Amino acid sequence: MSDWKKRLQNDLEPILRSDDPRPQISAYHDMPYAIFRYPPKEEFSVRQEVALLTTRLEQSGKRVTQISLAECLADALTRAGLTPQRVEKAEKMAGVEKMVDTIHAVLAKRQPLDDLVAERLPPGSDPFRDIVFITRAASLFPFYRTSSLLEQLKGKVHVPSVLFYPGNLDGAAGLQFMGVLDAEHNYRPKIF
Repeated sequence: MSDWKKRLQNDLEPILRSDDPRPQISAYHDMPYAIFRYPPKEEFSVRQEVALLTTRLEQSGKRVTQISLAECLADALTRAGLTPQRVEKAEKMAGVEKMVDTIHAVLAKRQPLDDLVAERLPPGSDPFRDIVFITRAASLFPFYRTSSLLEQLKGKVHVPSVLFYPGNLDGAAGLQFMGVLDAEHNYRPKIF
């Protein structure tokens, strides 16, 4: 069994099954979320395991909501009037770097990603029953780093939540997004 699958089943799952996972997921009361890191090349295997984990948790009485960051990205671009055709045309005219900056600006200011995630949180959620999985973070590469998202979600998320993060661990609390970007060392949530 791979290292990430062992961490998912042996470390994270028992915590999520507990009556109140929040104290074990995070030391911060206003940030009841954690990060589950995995090798980027394992994306499809992780998606499959997350689906199985969801089923197991639901069978034990939990209600799991998955929030796809790919869907949030698509929604943000649509709301900003950036169709795939417009993005392609602008990229050809202005270049990849300019388009990356534009999409980052959409997610950071015009259609803030944290607001899009918060909109998808279950209404009337119960921290003893509800769990949120934030998935498909790879879709944000290279436009947006998840460290910004987690800081901006502070105070908006009140149920145990897990960001599934494709990247490498660097030291005790540093993460290298997609195994490519320089490691960010300012993650406060617990890293599994």
